[in-house]
Amino acid sequence: MNPLFPLFLGLSLSMDAFAVSVAMPFCVPTLSMKQICRVAGAFGFFQALMPLLGWGLGNLASKAIAPFDHWVAFALLGFIGGKMVLEGLRNDEECDTRSDPTSGWTLLTLAVGTSIDALAVGFSFVALELNVWSTVAIIGAVTFSLSWVGMVGGRQIGRFLGKRMEVLGGLVLIGIGLKILFEHLSK
Repeated sequence: MNPLFPLFLGLSLSMDAFAVSVAMPFCVPTLSMKQICRVAGAFGFFQALMPLLGWGLGNLASKAIAPFDHWVAFALLGFIGGKMVLEGLRNDEECDTRSDPTSGWTLLTLAVGTSIDALAVGFSFVALELNVWSTVAIIGAVTFSLSWVGMVGGRQIGRFLGKRMEVLGGLVLIGIGLKILFEHLSK
């Protein structure tokens, strides 16, 4: 396995959280460092936790899915990547300025919602034969970093890149799924 793989996986999985982080400054006029760190921490934590949970569940089912695990990984990554591409192409961003999205249930919902994809990707870890602990640590650190950058530079980044980053992340996940499938079929 390529040592850069966990980094690329972390980058692609963090695109949902990055997109939300970029949009958040438009909904919260003045952000404190506490709010920025709280959002980045929540996104990073759940983005690392979910693939770990998926890997655990995948291990429980690994004997049953071993003969076709590459197809499962391809289907999950393709579906999630396709969903990210479609969401990135939609223009339905609105924000509720009456509540603070950097705390409470709103933040929890955003953190879990942006990391559900990572849960499904965690199932594919069984087929990938990688170091799960370092991979989830990298995914969490990358997500924390990108979310922090998104929050700090959200207004400028949002004007320049917008939702194109989510489309790029989805395309990377589809590419990873194809790579897994082709590697297993060529054996």
